[in-house]
Amino acid sequence: MNPDTIPECWRKTLQDDLESPEFRKLRNFVACEREASPVFPSPGDVFNALTMTPLRRVRVLILGQDPYHDDNQAHGLSFSVRRGVKIPPSLRNIYKELESDLRIPAATHGCLESWARQGVLLLNTVLTVRAHEPNSHRRQGWEEFTTQVIECVNELPSVAFVLWGKTAQQKATLINARHLLIQSSHPSPLSARRGFFGSRPFSQINDFLKSNDQPPIDWRVDQKSLQ
Repeated sequence: MNPDTIPECWRKTLQDDLESPEFRKLRNFVACEREASPVFPSPGDVFNALTMTPLRRVRVLILGQDPYHDDNQAHGLSFSVRRGVKIPPSLRNIYKELESDLRIPAATHGCLESWARQGVLLLNTVLTVRAHEPNSHRRQGWEEFTTQVIECVNELPSVAFVLWGKTAQQKATLINARHLLIQSSHPSPLSARRGFFGSRPFSQINDFLKSNDQPPIDWRVDQKSLQ
């Protein structure tokens, strides 16, 4: 977990936090965890959300909870898995809502990098997890770090913030009224029917972007390339 892998645009704005005693303590915690047992994602993938979506390009922030905790799933983007990995239930429900909202058929894979490259910051509130133990790295310092990331995004002119689940919704008070704020239950099978299904987040985001003279997000995941 090397903060030097974070792009310069993010490191400049997060410098005080990255150099703080609290962040050093967090790094030591994660290092000790990796010595004791597998931790996801791999060290080089922890900051992938920041790497793939530079601060100046953020137009949407989708906030999840903590990374997937099973083998080969987490790769540093919330809700995303690499090609060839079975699509997790939460992402399947996201695809169902996307099809209901914008008539985009469910993708054949779960890699959301095409979203990230368009300015969709796929962030979790916690960026690491012990293998097969969900929420095992909560309250170790990640929440404070991701709060700083959200506050950096909050300084941008107009961003759509999407908070899925109670953990993500705790960040709602950080968000300025000039932005779009979408909140609903988490897309997991346990809660998707309590407000996630039917919430139509994708069309809301694109309408907001267009109203602020920004191009909409192309939510198609299966397309071969993006211009």
